[in-house]
Amino acid sequence: MKVCIMCGGEGTRLRPLTFERPKPCIPIVNIPSIQHLVSHLSNLGFNDIIVTIGYKGDAIQNALGDGSLFGVNITYVHEEKKLGTAGSVKNAEEYLKGSPFLVVGGDHVTDIDLLSFYREHIKGESIISIGLISIDEPCEYGIAEIDVNYHIKRFREKPSPGEIFSNLASTGIYVCNPEIFSYIPKDQKFDFAKDLFPLLMQKCAVIKGWLARGNWSDVGSPQSLREAEHWKLQDMNYTNIRGNITVKGAHVLGPVQLGDSIVIGENSRIIGPVSIGSGTKIGENVLIGPYTSIGEHCKIGHDSKIFSSSIYNHVNIGAQTTISGSIIDNDAKTGVLCSIENDTVIGPRSELKNRTVVHSGTRIWPEVITEEGQIVKEYVLNDKFETMHSGS
Repeated sequence: MKVCIMCGGEGTRLRPLTFERPKPCIPIVNIPSIQHLVSHLSNLGFNDIIVTIGYKGDAIQNALGDGSLFGVNITYVHEEKKLGTAGSVKNAEEYLKGSPFLVVGGDHVTDIDLLSFYREHIKGESIISIGLISIDEPCEYGIAEIDVNYHIKRFREKPSPGEIFSNLASTGIYVCNPEIFSYIPKDQKFDFAKDLFPLLMQKCAVIKGWLARGNWSDVGSPQSLREAEHWKLQDMNYTNIRGNITVKGAHVLGPVQLGDSIVIGENSRIIGPVSIGSGTKIGENVLIGPYTSIGEHCKIGHDSKIFSSSIYNHVNIGAQTTISGSIIDNDAKTGVLCSIENDTVIGPRSELKNRTVVHSGTRIWPEVITEEGQIVKEYVLNDKFETMHSGS
């Protein structure tokens, strides 16, 4: 069974996390998120995978290789210019002919049974089926109205208040018959939701919905990224220690996933589910709460507290610092007595001086250095990097 994974976007909504990596390579529980996706597809039997790549595609190829480690065969199709979602799939047409195929975004994190979705489609008469999921805030997605036979009667992309006739949001996961290629122009920007679906409905082609059950996110914001990591950590059922660990009078309550050469200081407490990468050193009297991941070769200072946060690699956290529900990118550092509030993103190689307070919902661009005692209430940008943080 074939699946096309679309990985062409720049992930501007997740900046500063995507300045130096493509969106599918943002780590979730310390591995690139696309590895979770490919593992899930492989477990379901989708072993012929075509990956469309554009922005920083080399990183995606490095993360997946030829697919043999995941039990799949991967073919890469390069996108020289932005072609939109449907245009990207059209660009890979030569590898997708002959049978129905699944389409999924490279930034998706899900445990949905996509094999059942595929089987349901091939039993029906629709040219394309759309995976739909009930969602509380559908205005950021395409929404669909279906009848009792799951035929889609209306579809609207990103509806405004007063236009929300359904809370069934498109997941951006589709099962397509090869006939769709005759409706998609070659070498032009063309989207599934904005262009192809209206065209097919105008032509009276049958489009069906499939009601998905399970966890799904397209990781479009730091909050949804943290939620996706929460799901993956929740799946940890036991403690796994991959090497040597030095513990002195600390308390560890699993499940925890520990890499090699980890040091945990006296009277520190780790309450799982937690993942900690190799070479990380945790000081004394440190409290690490559930749903936290810490990358490789980090240093956590004495008397610090970390709750439900994502700390990437080579991060240095100063003593008596509190981090809550935040993401801190590679090689960042904080001084002592800092407070990093919920839904905050700290860019790579940035430095928060002693007693810095970062208000919730704030982002700090790469290589920014704050002043001692500074209170950060809004985004702090860096002119060396692009400033736009909306879009794809």
